[in-house]
Amino acid sequence: MSVAITGWAHLPFGKHENETVESMIVKAADQALAHAEVAADDIDEIYLGHFNAGFSPQDFTASLVLQANPALRFKPATRVENACATGSAAVAQAIKTIDARRAKRVLVVGVEQMTKTPGPEIGKNLLKASYLPEDGDIAGGFAGVFGQIAGQYFQRYGDQSDALAMIAAKNHKNGVANPYAQMRRDVGYDFCRQESDKNPYVAGPLKRTDCSLVSDGAAALVLTDIDTALQAKRAVMFRANQHAQDFLPMSKRDILDFEGCAVAWRQALEQARLKLDDLSFVETHDCFTIAELIEYEAMGLAPKGRGADVIKDGTTSMQGRLPINPSGGLKSKGHPIGATGVSMHVLSAMQLCGEAGDMQVPQAKLAGIFNMGGAAVANYVSILERLR
Repeated sequence: MSVAITGWAHLPFGKHENETVESMIVKAADQALAHAEVAADDIDEIYLGHFNAGFSPQDFTASLVLQANPALRFKPATRVENACATGSAAVAQAIKTIDARRAKRVLVVGVEQMTKTPGPEIGKNLLKASYLPEDGDIAGGFAGVFGQIAGQYFQRYGDQSDALAMIAAKNHKNGVANPYAQMRRDVGYDFCRQESDKNPYVAGPLKRTDCSLVSDGAAALVLTDIDTALQAKRAVMFRANQHAQDFLPMSKRDILDFEGCAVAWRQALEQARLKLDDLSFVETHDCFTIAELIEYEAMGLAPKGRGADVIKDGTTSMQGRLPINPSGGLKSKGHPIGATGVSMHVLSAMQLCGEAGDMQVPQAKLAGIFNMGGAAVANYVSILERLR
């Protein structure tokens, strides 16, 4: 491919009462431009990933990026949305723009503010990422959707409660080392495995520790063509970037196969001319622990129904053959919808440049990223490699 990341920014994820969507966009954009050592005037185009769906009263947000610097005025700016894959959708649009030679430098920002919304409305907003004619009355909102998926998986392949608790515990342990994570606490396997007042069942077999966090946050990237990237202080190139969109109704597909995820992974690995075993680590979309389990199978790390094997044998741990979610994933880091995909690319670029601090994967050379919107509906896979 002909596109590289040359700078980035990542705000801490969490509950930020004194921030707004606008203030987080401005901070992330400013920091990314400074990190890339690029003047605002040199940016050719802007993409903003912002899901919203009722979380923010301000629903026309693309131009808020211009607030970061007067020199961004009159630059083309477009808001992108594709449910929980909104951030990666914005990245994909930037790549297409550069590949089409319509721009040399593109600024991508992902943002969401969720914590100022009352709890019942949060569930209602998130459920908009499902097929409402069939799923609109599911108890528990979007957690209820994945609770149903988990229940069906358990029926077909047996009780996976041990494996889900191990995934949650792994990601919480990894998140301790992530300075941007919302929850930096190693809660341990036993806490994740046992139902308790602090860890009640939320939907189906899913407990609170199986669910990602409601978050505020923003992240940003500067993307350039390869010729421009070769002049930059650092550059991480896209070996692949693929997008596979599936049917929205779960009734039109076998929801336990995550077929769109599998297609996106297959296409990305083919584009990069790599095998899964070539990757140093993967950041994958663990909105719920059952999602990460099924994603093991969809990416080809485990056979169908055997995803539990690779968490139980240590394959996906930080010391394993293919560390999964060294950042702590959405489970520990948090999941501000529009920022998540951009965050995954930022943290992966940090790993490849040896700038990940205590969460560094030793000798990381190739990164895989999977970001998902809805229940395996919008599926994006990137494969990154350090260029310089």
